[in-house]
Amino acid sequence: MNLDAYQFDWILFDADETLFHFDAFAGLKLLFSRHGVAFSEQDFEEYQLINKPLWLEYQEGTIDAQHLQLTRFAAWAKRLGCSASELNQGFLAAMADICQPLPGVTELLEVIRGHYRLGIITNGFTQLQQVRLQKTGLSEYFSLVVISEEVRVAKPAPAIFEHSLMLMSDVSRSQIAPHKVLMVGDNLHTDIVGGNRMGLATCWYNPQGHPRDPAVLPTIEICHHDQLRQLLS
Repeated sequence: MNLDAYQFDWILFDADETLFHFDAFAGLKLLFSRHGVAFSEQDFEEYQLINKPLWLEYQEGTIDAQHLQLTRFAAWAKRLGCSASELNQGFLAAMADICQPLPGVTELLEVIRGHYRLGIITNGFTQLQQVRLQKTGLSEYFSLVVISEEVRVAKPAPAIFEHSLMLMSDVSRSQIAPHKVLMVGDNLHTDIVGGNRMGLATCWYNPQGHPRDPAVLPTIEICHHDQLRQLLS
């Protein structure tokens, strides 16, 4: 598909599993190794039984970021005799330590940076976003970073996209129309549904070849960042 007809002003990216590899199991293993614990796959499965429903609640706006971050570590905090806040901060620090951009991301950003303004809109947490952007050297590419924890509303809620459009207009010093923005993300619900509802063009990054949902139609679908680079350059 040729995207020239869209004449985008901005490209917005999701962060986790769109720009950055997010290996939660590796991060948790590193976190708990620093507490003298050998964190197992079974431990991870039990953690996910708590963590995944919390993320759904967070995306639906029924809990806030702090509740998610503390609740997911409450049982471990009790077991280790420390605070859930300490474990959460340690986890985010561990994830920043192991974080790497996905293959093709740096090359994509380097090619398109001169043609579009670039931004990030993420449901991740502030502590991790800032550190890993600096560590990976990607911070220089982005004119804005919108973090749900700071906005206090998560994708796919319209409010976080409205806030992003307002900030983009401020940076560009002109009103940015939704159809002038391409939202790139790996999550059909948060990134594609959220972008579609706001009238943004959407790009579903689907490297695993997950089956399409006929109720959710992205503008384009890609399996590698090189495809998007070719479409936008």
